[in-house]
Amino acid sequence: MNDDRWQYQVRIRLSPQYAEMARKEPQNAGLSSLDALLRKHDATIKCQFDAFADYVAEAEREGTQHYPLYRWTRETIENPAKEAKYLQAFTIYVHGAEVYDKALADALEADLVQLKARVSDAIIDISKFDTNPAHNPQPPTYDTP
Repeated sequence: MNDDRWQYQVRIRLSPQYAEMARKEPQNAGLSSLDALLRKHDATIKCQFDAFADYVAEAEREGTQHYPLYRWTRETIENPAKEAKYLQAFTIYVHGAEVYDKALADALEADLVQLKARVSDAIIDISKFDTNPAHNPQPPTYDTP
């Protein structure tokens, strides 16, 4: 099967200390190695919890009926265990895009693996996902009253 038809996304999980730094002090010198790597790839990171909270706020502003993941996302950010998990999870955007070509994702992932080996206390995990629906969980369905 040809992987060229799918787009990819790289995510990282940071240690609690680095995750808080990345959210609250992104210019902190402790993040300089990660920042340099991101600049090399014209990439930025966004905390998944913050992205979820932004989605919920936008849905509530614009009308939740237009946001199919609203209920699941709201339940997620209101769950303390999931909040702790997603506060450490960061999505990497390349050229401002949430998903990108495999070659970009592969190069980014390779550099992150090297960075993780050098700065082992910052990055806990690196994951790469594709947009193939067969590889991704489907959104939950809820009965409507």
